[in-house]
Amino acid sequence: MNFSSDNVAGAHESVLRAVVEANANTVPAYGDDALSAEAETALQNLFETECAIFFVTTGTAANALVLSAMCPPWGAVYCHADAHILNDENTAVELFSGGARLVGIAGHAGKPDPVGLQEAIESAISHGVHSAQPAVISLSNVTEAGTVYTPEELQVYRRIADRYDMKLHVDGARFANAVVASGASPAELSWRAGVDGLSFGLTKNGGIATEAVVVFDPALKQQLAYRRKRAGHLWSKQRFIAAQWLALLSDELWRQNARHANAMAHRLAQGLASHSTIDMPWPVEANEVFPVIPEPLRNDLRNRGVAFYDWPVLPNMARFVTHFGTTPEEVDELIELIATRLKSL
Repeated sequence: MNFSSDNVAGAHESVLRAVVEANANTVPAYGDDALSAEAETALQNLFETECAIFFVTTGTAANALVLSAMCPPWGAVYCHADAHILNDENTAVELFSGGARLVGIAGHAGKPDPVGLQEAIESAISHGVHSAQPAVISLSNVTEAGTVYTPEELQVYRRIADRYDMKLHVDGARFANAVVASGASPAELSWRAGVDGLSFGLTKNGGIATEAVVVFDPALKQQLAYRRKRAGHLWSKQRFIAAQWLALLSDELWRQNARHANAMAHRLAQGLASHSTIDMPWPVEANEVFPVIPEPLRNDLRNRGVAFYDWPVLPNMARFVTHFGTTPEEVDELIELIATRLKSL
């Protein structure tokens, strides 16, 4: 039972078929092929607007590239203190941007506190040339606490960004899960809420290497094309990335996969919540569950082959992640195992 990440899942069979089908014949390279054009159009239709699409193969590349286009080397990117770009992508943003600073802001359940955010921005501005100047607000949707932003919440940060002439970025490694959980459309969770650029990932949702930078600010388009090439992330055989996108966007497969993953997380959360010895500090809104469980139980689960992460935000907190391939039987087996072991503690 592997609940450590949605990255542990394989690729959806439709994605594998699409990649094999894309292997036929010879086609133009570097994104000038018909599949790439079709995938770009499909994404523009999904977002209901003209937008620039840049396919890449990792979420780190997507985040670092779009943030480098938004933030000068002397600028600062403000994010939650537990954000992935700050804690789990080494110094990729700093490298791609030429030295921009990442500033972590505390906040409940993975969302930076708006008041604390403004105070940090004001402090940097007051120091003038002696401080990295505020350039971007970056939010993760789904957050590192498994919570989801609504369009109205995103607009709060848009207003802050406007006040200080900053850009607004969303790390959407689990954007599909956020869309399904919120009930909002991709457009409502992006440009209609004031987002300038989005890192949209489907690798965790049935793809192999299925990531894209989606930019709604036309001023970012040209430099991103050059930045992607300079960074070594322009695939010569881009048709294989495009094929994955088309497979997942076809017949709403990306939504189905995310909906299933979210449902499995809620199933697990309901089972855990029935035990008074297990605390659930954060609401379960997408496909991640963060219970605080007794240490002996955590050790026992690992000894019995259950894979999950320790999550050191709170003492004894763990992280369980479900994905498109997680079965109800796996979840029920875990719930039963936890119930059985708790009786003996």
